[in-house]
Amino acid sequence: MQTAGAKGRDQTQSVADRLRERIISGELAAGQPLRQETIAEAYGVSRMPVREALRLLQAEGFVEMVRNRGASVAAIDARDLAEIHEMRVLAECLALRHAIPELTESRIDRAESIQGELETAPIEAFGALNKRFHMTLYEACARPRLLAHISLLHDAADRYLRIAIRQLDYAVRSDREHRELLAACRRRDTEAAQEILRTHIEEAGKALLAALPG
Repeated sequence: MQTAGAKGRDQTQSVADRLRERIISGELAAGQPLRQETIAEAYGVSRMPVREALRLLQAEGFVEMVRNRGASVAAIDARDLAEIHEMRVLAECLALRHAIPELTESRIDRAESIQGELETAPIEAFGALNKRFHMTLYEACARPRLLAHISLLHDAADRYLRIAIRQLDYAVRSDREHRELLAACRRRDTEAAQEILRTHIEEAGKALLAALPG
């Protein structure tokens, strides 16, 4: 039987996941108020898990909470985007460095299959498939805290990607770099793979920054 504490944590995570996806997709726009009572009623929970979910999303950078004004969707910010990609470079290169000695051919094959999907998928699916491609390679590092951190960074970056994606002419370059990364992983060439990945993330950040409105 689930305890009250476990039920509350599950509800908090569920609310946070649903709100995060709505923010990433743009359904909840930057600056939009997030009323606890409205969210609680919509999701069929009490205000407590909603309050905790908003705090969790605040820590992740998706929500702003101002005393006496409540919560709202965090603003789109070029500095935030730059920070996300700086953090991605450090975290993902570290994960890849630890992952490559543990990569199996079957795991690389799975990543290559996802890349095949990515090259033919509609543009709206780019962010989710891109995350799956990268995480499939990184998961071999077997460092759950690092992987959780990277997953959140990808979610944060995807919010910006969905805003700018229709303005970007980036898919061909991204696909080429993914293929180069796969080749370096098959050779187990750690240094080359890290350099490809570093350039890939940095250039993606520059492209997104240039495409942001305003």
